[in-house]
Amino acid sequence: MTAPRTYVGEGRVFDPRAEIGAFLRTRRARLGPGDVGLPAYGRHRRVPGLRREELAQLAGVSVAYLTRLEQGRGHNVSAEVLGALSRALRLTEAEHEHLTRLVKCPRTNRNTSPPPDRERVRPALREMLTSLDGVPAYVTGWRSDLLAWNRTATALFGDWDQLPPRERNWARLLFLRPGFRRLFTDWETRAAATVSTLRLHSGCRPDDPRLRSLVDELASGSADFRRLWSHHDISEHHHGTTTLQHPLVGTLTLSFETLQLPDGSDQTLTIHHAQRPSPAWENLRLLTNWGTSRATTVPWSRGSA
Repeated sequence: MTAPRTYVGEGRVFDPRAEIGAFLRTRRARLGPGDVGLPAYGRHRRVPGLRREELAQLAGVSVAYLTRLEQGRGHNVSAEVLGALSRALRLTEAEHEHLTRLVKCPRTNRNTSPPPDRERVRPALREMLTSLDGVPAYVTGWRSDLLAWNRTATALFGDWDQLPPRERNWARLLFLRPGFRRLFTDWETRAAATVSTLRLHSGCRPDDPRLRSLVDELASGSADFRRLWSHHDISEHHHGTTTLQHPLVGTLTLSFETLQLPDGSDQTLTIHHAQRPSPAWENLRLLTNWGTSRATTVPWSRGSA
């Protein structure tokens, strides 16, 4: 029997099959019996949250079946069972999708070709980024790599062209470069969203060596990454607002939209924008007019952590 693919994270060997159990256990831990209408027997519970027996009762499956599933030995798990578990654990839609992918991916990914080492951006998409002058926009890959961006994104975030290709990565910038921690006033939210995205893809791409290496590097270099990674939190951040403390124009509160590209590449397009007229819109226009010459002076655009 072939040994499972593994990589190191949090100082331990990472087995993609074990992700199922770790995810279910963390979801059980955040619920108590009273949250789901069950009596809380016993004054001293050895584990926080729901016991395995309680989850099995709520989902209508046997304890033995749930044990096998948490041990990564579940086979042919039906959509009905996954739905029952999701309802019992009160999973969000994103968490339900993540659990489904964890269960299904080991089977569907067999005998598939290895992932490409470098992701490519379609020329037409690059042209579209250029046409979005005055609006910061960029394309991100499944490893959180920054693949393409426009002039206004450079003015806002710094000149990513000045970085070595492997450093053009949101996760590396957020966790390994202190300047980016200072840039985002809502750094914790931004960092958690990035970790969530990496976890979504790592569970379904266990044979991607660059993704394994990235998670290992972040776990070794950042206590904050290790903390957030251990939570197994899954959330979707397709739209919202983010606040930046920019050294050239001060505070900028911008809305963002992140769109999944419909070409099967798992790439996303993110666009930041400001309501007009507003101070943020005026400041964003100033940054665009200044152009990339000023961008090379911002502290996070070069240098190491």
